Amino acid sequence: MKTTLLFLSASAVLFPVLANAAGSSSGDVSHVADSVIVEQRETLAASTSGKGFGPQSPRDIDAMAGNNPRIFATAPASSEMNLCNIHFHKNAEHKGGEFTTYAGNGDGHGYQSGYRYSGQLSDAELASYDKDVGEGEHGGLFVGDTIEVHYVYSTAQVEPGATLGACLSDAIGNPQLRVEAQVMVLVNDRNALNFVELAKHGVKNGTQQALNIPSNTGTPVLYAGSTTGPSYNEKGSPFQVTWNVRPKVTKVDIQSVDEWLQDNVYKEDHAHGVRNLIINPDLLSPIGN
Repeated sequence: MKTTLLFLSASAVLFPVLANAAGSSSGDVSHVADSVIVEQRETLAASTSGKGFGPQSPRDIDAMAGNNPRIFATAPASSEMNLCNIHFHKNAEHKGGEFTTYAGNGDGHGYQSGYRYSGQLSDAELASYDKDVGEGEHGGLFVGDTIEVHYVYSTAQVEPGATLGACLSDAIGNPQLRVEAQVMVLVNDRNALNFVELAKHGVKNGTQQALNIPSNTGTPVLYAGSTTGPSYNEKGSPFQVTWNVRPKVTKVDIQSVDEWLQDNVYKEDHAHGVRNLIINPDLLSPIGN
């Protein structure tokens, strides 16, 4: 879940082929040295030490430990909140479950880093899709790529829209926030799930809802964290977010992702970068407590 101030940027595969080999489809990537990421983590630790920041995100959802003392109430179930935003990041921001293959350090600014689907895809699923998808300054999306989709919910009386700003309201200065996170892998298969359908929203029982979030991708990992995005690699996010991260990946047709990026209420036209995985125990909440 990306942010920059008060809106969400707060305006935040062989036979079968290994899925992570698809990264070569994205072109050669020059990754920064490990020392760059180490320095960013050190800066984050220094800038948050003793300042009272709450637990941060993203994290390894298979690791339960955390020492952050800040406690905030778990947000209500998403069915009792209003969907306010949908966006996604190229590669998973979180690690764990079926997405544990490190994509590398990337450019040092959140692009080409994160985690990829650690399973396998067939050569049929990886057939090339000869159209640019979400092409932008930092590249685009390719068959075999992994994305982490964030369905963002708010307790404010709001409707789906662009950025974290759509989750806030003049009537409630501190709404509770929840993210239902689903990692997906892009395949060239019209029989795979359709992203346009996965992102459909509407009013259900009086609240704005994402109507087709997958329900067969494992028991979600619930934890207390923050907003994400690479703008927070060296500073803490002040937003308190209840996370529900599904551990299993689902396959989605790349053509449907292309279609959604061309026309959606959230004004999304590309995949966002990822924040460095939070590994400092002082910035992590304990899971399951």
